Amino acid sequence: MTRRIPRFTLSIMAILAAFTTAAYAGPPLVCHAIEIGQAKTLPSVDLNYRKGSTAYDLKNLATDALSILDADSSVLVHMETLRRATLYARQDPQVAKELLIRLQARAGNAETAHPANALAWFDVGYLAATYKEWFGKQEANPAAGLDGYALVKKAITLRGEDAEMEFAAALITLAGPERDHQEHTRRAVAGSNSDPLLAKNLDLRFNQQTVSELLVRPGEAKH
Repeated sequence: MTRRIPRFTLSIMAILAAFTTAAYAGPPLVCHAIEIGQAKTLPSVDLNYRKGSTAYDLKNLATDALSILDADSSVLVHMETLRRATLYARQDPQVAKELLIRLQARAGNAETAHPANALAWFDVGYLAATYKEWFGKQEANPAAGLDGYALVKKAITLRGEDAEMEFAAALITLAGPERDHQEHTRRAVAGSNSDPLLAKNLDLRFNQQTVSELLVRPGEAKH
């Protein structure tokens, strides 16, 4: 008797075996907004933001960002909040440094290896990764020397199974390491079955491809 493969397993296999040759248009952690529904985050900001071009006072960035991060345990909300924070922070080196220092201090107060502390480490790692993508090579980057991906992996270890953190790690590793990227993608897709908002993010289109397709890099297809 032929063994039937569950439909959802087939969908994961299809995504992981998909072939894409289109490049991601811009840094994935910054150029792609994360869908968070009606959750609170920082004021909307576009990629062309310049200091003074909106009414938002950059001096409030660190305090506002930490207030949002402390109030919401959703990893997706943290991702979008830190994405917007990076767009703002690039316009003021002192603001960028303050935000990172305060997140590091917050994580330092969470040294105990406990799942409840995972988000504090995640925030430092994800911010470091977004800074790395968005700050120019000639710009002062307060996260220089920090391994954002390593800190996100630490957060995943503390948190345990978390498909949204796996999604974040998959985006960070789009340029490698390849094996890690494939594993993070597999876990994110599998976990989206019970996470409608994550599934929505994976299904959103960017540069005429779904995020799921973009997470599968050229060369991973099985022909």
